Formats: sequence, C-alpha cells, structure tokens
Amino acid sequence: MSVATPRISAEKLPELLELIEGADSVELKLTVPMTDRAGSSRSLGVDPLDAQIRQVYFFDTPDLALNKKGLVVRARRVQKKGDDSVIKLRPVVPAELSDDLRASENFFVEVDAMPGGFVCSGSMKRGLGLNVVRPTVFGERPLRKLFSKEQRALYEAHAPEGVAIDDLAILGPIFVLKLRWVPENLARKLVAEIWFYPDNSMILELSTKCAPNEAFQVAAEARAYLAKNGIEPSAEQETKTKKALEFYAATL
Repeated sequence: MSVATPRISAEKLPELLELIEGADSVELKLTVPMTDRAGSSRSLGVDPLDAQIRQVYFFDTPDLALNKKGLVVRARRVQKKGDDSVIKLRPVVPAELSDDLRASENFFVEVDAMPGGFVCSGSMKRGLGLNVVRPTVFGERPLRKLFSKEQRALYEAHAPEGVAIDDLAILGPIFVLKLRWVPENLARKLVAEIWFYPDNSMILELSTKCAPNEAFQVAAEARAYLAKNGIEPSAEQETKTKKALEFYAATL
C-alpha cells in the first residue's frame, strides 16, 4: 500500500537552498515503514551479515536540557574501528558561525534532508581509539575525558549555565547495525542503519551523502532507485536521536 510522501513546501525551499550553499555536505535520509522492512534487504540486494556493529551513547540531563538548547553530546563504539565522540549544534545557520569554528579541521557543517523537512547541524568530532567509551560509561573515567579541549569549549559556549559534562546522565546504549554498499543500478554509495531500542522497537534509515551542488540531482536519482525497488518513505519520518533521548530520559 502506498503512502503519501511528505514534501518540502515551496515556502521553505529558499531557506533550504541557503543552508545547502553554506554547508560542507548534504545527507539525504528517509526512514522505511515497518511493512517494508522485511523485504528491503532482499529488494536492495544487501546481506545483513555484512553490517558493522555499533553502540551509541547520548549524554544529557534527565529533562533533556541540552536537547532543548539544540546541543547533542554523543559517543560511539564501532566494531573493529575504534570509538569516537561528537558535540553537535542543531540547528545552525552556516553564515552565522564564527570564522574560528569554520576553520577547525574537526568541525563539519551538514544539511540533513528528509521527506518533508531538513535541518542544518554543525559537528565537532574526535577519534578516540579502541575501548575508550566502555570503561568511561562504566564510571572508570570522567565523561569529560571523552571530549577534546576544542569540543569542551564548544560545549561550554552553548550548554545551559551550571550543567557540566561530568554531571550529565548516560542515555544508552542503542545497538546499531550499519551497512554501506553501492547498488548495481545506482552509482552512489547507500547506507542502511537499523537502530534497536530497548522496548523492541526499531528504526530503519536509508541515506546517502553528496556535495551541496549535487543535492537535488542525487535526491531524484536515489528516490527513483528506491521506488523502483518498491521502497517508499514512511508517511511520518522518525529521527533516531530524538527517539533515543526520549526513551532513556523517560527511564531516569
């Protein structure tokens, strides 16, 4: 059964174009309806056993004070690759970011576009090496040790007053399977992520990244490819981070 696909309104299009112009990249995303998930791997020609295992932790206050301020604090464990951390601002307007921030080799501006909506974010990332996140979330090291001096400065500039990194609650982990592949009939890498939540719910997200000047062409090509394989976006798009924060905050 087909669903009504959300569209970005004509009124919002100028804003989207301005954000894309100032971004470093664009990531096109959609979540797949529950009814389509069983057949998605078969129709797309992928093997779930090729997926990479990840664990994702978020850090916030029990009332999600950081999220309300547009601040996301996250750390990940990645199978056979090492851990990483990120401080993310969302939303941002690229033209309003400081020159020092844009000049940092660790800061990246990206527009996430999905059926019916978009958001521009700025992320400060840090590679951590192997087995750093696990002992930290188990209380063997302060949380602030997961983040560089540059990341901590970004956090302090945008966090609510009096909320230190070491005071944040641990929201997680979320178990994730991530798979990258290049389809035969689409000369572009696609990514599938399945997020498994503790209440046994799931989100399956398909995405692809591109340069800002390619965004609309790539969106049309990817949409046509997925439609040809019987995959249509959910009528209501879910976001992985929002669902994870709300689930764990409710348990605190």
